[in-house]
Amino acid sequence: MKDRFGREIDYLRISVTDRCNLRCLYCMPEDIETVPMKEILTFEEIIDVVKCAVKLGISRIKITGGEPLVRRNVCHLIRMIKDIPGISQVTLTTNGLLLEEMIRELAGAGTDSINISLDTLDRDRYRCITGYDKLEAVQKGLESAIDLAIPVKINAVSVNWDRYFKVPGPEGDTGISKDIMDLIGLCEKKPVDVRFIELMPIGAGKDYPGIPHDLMIPMIQDHFAGMEKDSHHGNGPAVYYRIPGYTGRIGFISAVHGKFCDKCNRLRLTSRGYLKSCLCYDTGYDLKHVLRDGSSGSQREERIIDGLEKSILSKPDSHSFSQEEKITEKLTMSAIGG
Repeated sequence: MKDRFGREIDYLRISVTDRCNLRCLYCMPEDIETVPMKEILTFEEIIDVVKCAVKLGISRIKITGGEPLVRRNVCHLIRMIKDIPGISQVTLTTNGLLLEEMIRELAGAGTDSINISLDTLDRDRYRCITGYDKLEAVQKGLESAIDLAIPVKINAVSVNWDRYFKVPGPEGDTGISKDIMDLIGLCEKKPVDVRFIELMPIGAGKDYPGIPHDLMIPMIQDHFAGMEKDSHHGNGPAVYYRIPGYTGRIGFISAVHGKFCDKCNRLRLTSRGYLKSCLCYDTGYDLKHVLRDGSSGSQREERIIDGLEKSILSKPDSHSFSQEEKITEKLTMSAIGG
């Protein structure tokens, strides 16, 4: 289905929980409140939404959280979604902590690709950023996915951690910190794409030193001779580059300084059943009310489809992240679904 601006909406991101087993500084601070499980959509409710979404042209699903792998039996949900006629792809975003122990079950469920959120390869910094000394577990999870030939992308938020940790010297001012260089190094020998996501001023994220991509990309290009743009692929707006001699690629998702709203193809379903058409605004449609109002059969299906259609047709033409006074979304990314 097309929205009012002619964009084909074929991608739905589904948050299955607002809980997480990490406490990343810019996403989920220690004092964050989670909602009771009775407020979280059941798998059956999620499947009902997906079946209706397919009828409107949705064919690709991303499972997110919070941390989706803390949701019990999430692999069963992935398998159920994969079995729905019209679904071409189901992918997962995870912090990687539980990936090694669950990778075979995820592969067996038909998971098409996995995004691992990882901001540094420095053990001490990882502990400071996430609240836990668990970097080794994430690295093992990454290797286990590679071993099973599941396509992997690394997602790193573009934060100048040198500046945050008050590291002296020029690294603190250039934006090409050791963290960024280490992550780029991952794709030298490994078949992974490393993507840098421009920090959006949502929730706690607005308090951290994000690196504007209009500055960051040229600096990285200057550092790597022969770095050239590569073809676009995937469901999202990442712009990819190849570095000569590297196995994988690096990509940039420039939400603020490379505005890609004209190509936006997605809706988001929060764990509480709220349909969002843009991260920037708090507007949306409460599907949980429809799912739990007692209706059934064709009437229930029609009402779910109506909610999806209204969400698609209410998509704004663009976000306003560069004008913070216009941002109305106040929830954290873990509550929204990333």
